[in-house]
Amino acid sequence: MTSAAALLSAFDTQARPAEWTAPADGAEVHQDGPVFRVTWPRRRGFIGGPPNLGVQGTDLDALIARQRDFFTARNQGVEWKTWGHDTPADLPARLQAAGFESEGRETVLVGLATDMTTPVDLDGVVIREARDESDIHKLAATATKVFGRHHDWLVDHLLEKQNDPNVVAVIAEADGEVVSSSRIEFVPGTEFAGLWGGGTLQAWRGKGIYRALIAHRARLAVARGTRYLQVDASEDSRPILERLGFTTITTTTGYAWTPKP
Repeated sequence: MTSAAALLSAFDTQARPAEWTAPADGAEVHQDGPVFRVTWPRRRGFIGGPPNLGVQGTDLDALIARQRDFFTARNQGVEWKTWGHDTPADLPARLQAAGFESEGRETVLVGLATDMTTPVDLDGVVIREARDESDIHKLAATATKVFGRHHDWLVDHLLEKQNDPNVVAVIAEADGEVVSSSRIEFVPGTEFAGLWGGGTLQAWRGKGIYRALIAHRARLAVARGTRYLQVDASEDSRPILERLGFTTITTTTGYAWTPKP
């Protein structure tokens, strides 16, 4: 078994910096000291940096204010993503003091793709990849029901990525209804793929669908020669993932700035 420390090191050196070294299409990346601003024309921005920013106190406050003011001038929201093992440890408090709002903490888990491929027997549920625009709209509608917030952005994202081999949407379907939705996104130039979504309608939980979606995507990863699978998990998903063999390596919290109208 690969140690948590080794998995964290691989994550910090490969998957994490890909947020700004290999961002989604249409992005512009600007560096300000130790942090990187990623902007897109029609979606909120992203800010991230290395595990140790090397800036603290009033210098850190000034760095935060510059990012906030940059996006305010664009009339655009932004997420500053933090991780639990980062330094300085008071970055979250300083972000909140500057007006950024926490979007909740998730647990980051990493597992070996080869350990996650065991098939799951399902009764009346078919796991398959999304084939067309109709599937994508059904997937997003299910995600909206499960997570309680609109997922129109997901339709745009997946339609843009229909011909991109690094993004694969996978659904669980029963009697023509999408009962669970998910996707896998391979991180170019790394050994990582991220597992996203995995939301199942209330009436279909506890039937092994979540595990089956993990296994299907793990087999896609193995076929691509991808070594690691990464998940930012809720507290509902974390215990399932740990039972499957994923290892908790850290936590992550996004802090959002939304300009006032």
